[in-house]
Amino acid sequence: MLISNAYAQAAGSDPTGGLMGLLPIILMFVVLWFLMIRPQMKKAKEHQKLVSELAKGDEVVTQGGLAGKIVKVSDNYVTLEVAEGKDGPVEVLIQRQAVGAMLPKGSLKAL
Repeated sequence: MLISNAYAQAAGSDPTGGLMGLLPIILMFVVLWFLMIRPQMKKAKEHQKLVSELAKGDEVVTQGGLAGKIVKVSDNYVTLEVAEGKDGPVEVLIQRQAVGAMLPKGSLKAL
């Protein structure tokens, strides 16, 4: 016989072929999670805790770089005393979320 019989090959001879194709994508997602997403979530949680614990008399720095002492705290806003003027203290009203960091007590006098 001049023509040999043709047999169909098995399409998926490798049983883990589909899983091995997804492995690099899964690995990249895991690395992305631990290097970017998880630290960002931790930082946001710490900032939320800082904002919720603001009290009168705390010395803070805003995200814009304005340093001052908290004089009044409301639900969404904080009043900061930023300087001493001729007619009394200069006060600025800012949103609570704009507070970037809390300073140690007495650090504004050192400035």
